[in-house]
Amino acid sequence: MRLLFTPQLNPAAETGWRQRWFEIIYRHDTPPSHNFDLLLILAILASVAVIMLDSDPWLHIDHAVALYRIEWGFTLVFTAEYVLRLLVVRRPLRYALSLWGIIDLLSILPTYISMFVPGAQALLVVRILRVLRIFRILKLTRYVDEGSLLMGALWRSRRKIFLFVSVLLTIAMIFGALMYVIEGPEYGFSTIPTGMYWAIVTMATVGFGDLAPQTAGGRLITSVLILIGYSIIAVPTGIYTAELASGLLRSPDKRHDNRGCAACGLEGHEPEAAYCRQCGSALAAPME
Repeated sequence: MRLLFTPQLNPAAETGWRQRWFEIIYRHDTPPSHNFDLLLILAILASVAVIMLDSDPWLHIDHAVALYRIEWGFTLVFTAEYVLRLLVVRRPLRYALSLWGIIDLLSILPTYISMFVPGAQALLVVRILRVLRIFRILKLTRYVDEGSLLMGALWRSRRKIFLFVSVLLTIAMIFGALMYVIEGPEYGFSTIPTGMYWAIVTMATVGFGDLAPQTAGGRLITSVLILIGYSIIAVPTGIYTAELASGLLRSPDKRHDNRGCAACGLEGHEPEAAYCRQCGSALAAPME
């Protein structure tokens, strides 16, 4: 599970251009890597802005050629970045199958697919997911680790959540069938699935208002279902919180690092940092 989100990657070579680019792309704790991440984030935001502008019919008609060329320019940049990421690591497949690798691939595929399949251009909005890399340039790698902790808690509670959702669907089916019998097509409950839709909306306390009971029996059932909805809201929260607390107890706190930089004297680096975030000098290995 952890390798999917934060894979352990090593440079393809100990010296040469591959090693240098590996430090720039993957380390995130030197001035060149900061600049690389900043340029990448700006390119991501700009490319998403282009896709949003292109979705406007008037802009698409007036500036179709310009927007098309700009999008292809961004696609070529992201393609080069993706290929470079694969070239500089020892095991390219490990990165390609990680969460970030899959997102990188999905962000460039739609443009190429759009050459053969009209309409695939809209899938380019997936690039917004890559904005999450802003955590790295802000030195908030600890939040990436905590993100893995949150996803791990969700994964461990999947069976309980599945059971909870199954119970909800059963309740929706029962109450939807009751409303179909009591209210009937005359008041909009034309089918049992329509009644189930109403039951789910009612339990969620959304209340769209497109379907409303008109009979005394229907209103009584609605009142009961609203009370059920309020009573079960806290159930998934409790399940997830329990798993999250369990994960926190199993995870030792590794955020504190007293290593100092021999060149500039700065302290308080991240445990996984290999270089000083201020001057870029190499740091001593952390004490176990």
